[in-house]
Amino acid sequence: RRPPRSTQSRSSAASDVYKRQDRNRDGVVDFDEFLIGVRGSLNPTRQAIVDLAYQKFDRDGSGYITPDDLRGVYNTKFHPKVKSGEMTEDQVFLQFLESFGDADKNGIITKKEWDDYYAAVSSSVDNDEHFVEIMRMAWKL
Repeated sequence: RRPPRSTQSRSSAASDVYKRQDRNRDGVVDFDEFLIGVRGSLNPTRQAIVDLAYQKFDRDGSGYITPDDLRGVYNTKFHPKVKSGEMTEDQVFLQFLESFGDADKNGIITKKEWDDYYAAVSSSVDNDEHFVEIMRMAWKL
């Protein structure tokens, strides 16, 4: 029979688990981070399609997606908030980048940010075929 762990070691272990789950290091484990923790990282089938999409947008091969890489793909000119004057085209574009994983809001999407974003998306899609189809349709792959 193993002796019980000390309270300190249990607290330390819980803290370690929490830190691993808080992928964006904001001090909160949100729902997507929780799902990733439960389901894990992308499997090879899903990772392959996520990589293919990333390569499509990293047009200059720099290893990260910049606003210049995406400008030809996402046109903000006709966005309702641009048309109303509420936001500039650049503001809408940066908001778009943030929605696709620009965790540090620097206007650049790293491969890790992209993978983390799609790991969260993947965690709510039950089968590989459906996930691959979603990616193919969304990014015209």
